[in-house]
Amino acid sequence: MPQYVPAFEFTDDAKRVRQFLYEYWCAHGHGPTLRAVHEATGLGRLQIMEAYRLLDLGGTLTLDQSTQNLAILKLQPFSSYASQVEVHVDDRFHSFAGCAMESIALSRMPPFAGRTIRLESYCACCLAPVTIVTRDGAVLSATPASVRIHVSTSPREWGTTDIVCMCDSMNYVHDADHALAYERAISRRGVLFTLEQARRFVAGTAENRMHRYDWEPVAIRPDRIIAGIKALGVDVSSWGA
Repeated sequence: MPQYVPAFEFTDDAKRVRQFLYEYWCAHGHGPTLRAVHEATGLGRLQIMEAYRLLDLGGTLTLDQSTQNLAILKLQPFSSYASQVEVHVDDRFHSFAGCAMESIALSRMPPFAGRTIRLESYCACCLAPVTIVTRDGAVLSATPASVRIHVSTSPREWGTTDIVCMCDSMNYVHDADHALAYERAISRRGVLFTLEQARRFVAGTAENRMHRYDWEPVAIRPDRIIAGIKALGVDVSSWGA
């Protein structure tokens, strides 16, 4: 998912595969094998892999391009490997979220409608617990109440190869003081989102993902992203804006 990808359309095969991936991950908490995709869609290996590469280019998933079977590292908002955020659905572990920011949008996916999603994470500074409860896109509670999302990379760095580093840089912190301590630990400045600012930032994605079958590919355009975040009231001075 590099920056400034020219506008394009997903193929019908890519849309079918995307829909199946979402439904499968929501149902099982992990991604499917190529065989499962084949049996659900009737597509062959090369067709599936072409669809995967288009979905990667369009911001739906992140692939390990070096693997023969195109291993899925992330299907936003989910992660195939242990991330900063555990997702619990109706008090049972379900999956790992892609990052702190993506976790806020997760409960808006149609299969989770009306269900309580508990996010278990930790402060990036001190590893003390963070618990957030969401339902239908709304944040019902947060412990501690002062929790924030710290982002230690600029949108100018997002998607330069893939979004793994971007997601890794989006972490919960207990408060602004813990964010400052974390910045000192990693020798990097960042920006802070309140949970409401984070909810508004991911609202467009949350409203489209699985709600619009023909949802267009998403492009990373740093200046537009920074302007949008600034409009939310986030202090983006650390990004030189």
